[in-house]
Amino acid sequence: MSIQSIHSIAGVTVPDSTLVRETTDFIRDAENDLLFDHSRRVFFFGALQGRRLGLKPDLELLYVASMFHDLGLTERYRTSELRFEVDGANAARDFLLQRGVDAENARKVWLGIALHTTPGVPQFLDPEIALVIAGVETDVVGINREKLSNEAIDAVTAAHPRIDFKSRILSAFHDGMKLRPDSTFGTMNADVLAHFDPTFERQNFVDLILNNDWPE
Repeated sequence: MSIQSIHSIAGVTVPDSTLVRETTDFIRDAENDLLFDHSRRVFFFGALQGRRLGLKPDLELLYVASMFHDLGLTERYRTSELRFEVDGANAARDFLLQRGVDAENARKVWLGIALHTTPGVPQFLDPEIALVIAGVETDVVGINREKLSNEAIDAVTAAHPRIDFKSRILSAFHDGMKLRPDSTFGTMNADVLAHFDPTFERQNFVDLILNNDWPE
């Protein structure tokens, strides 16, 4: 069964629009199976968590944000000095604006991607922003997984399997960030580099305050 023929899983229907089809094709070409299947699961889990919370996102925008959220980890962006989340957010925004999506909706997608590793903030913003991180947290960390039905989880993972996902996604994070360690300052991404590289030295916020050149 082709990806384009999978329109509904666990009661969540992927919008059948030109934008969604072009998004699927673009990400399918840009990402390997690991990131592609993960991104699809993020959409479905995000939508399911939104349903549980009574949120009503624009599913087309949520789909684009979910599919682009890890694009910054791919080979194309390895030499970037930006946070990988921002690379993906910028790419998604440009993709949308080039296809006539208005700036406000493109901004929602940008924020959903840029903030998807920043817990404690997105849930207070638009549903399209809040549910990207909700889907990521469910798929990567298992947060609120128990609040979804086993049937829904099984349906999503049957369509997009989690084959050795934990170790493979950690390796993908590392590969996407190891050449730009400074971009992980102040984020959970530094945990990944520390896991793989015993010589990695985190910047310390307290040291930056105490040792900067302001006279005291």
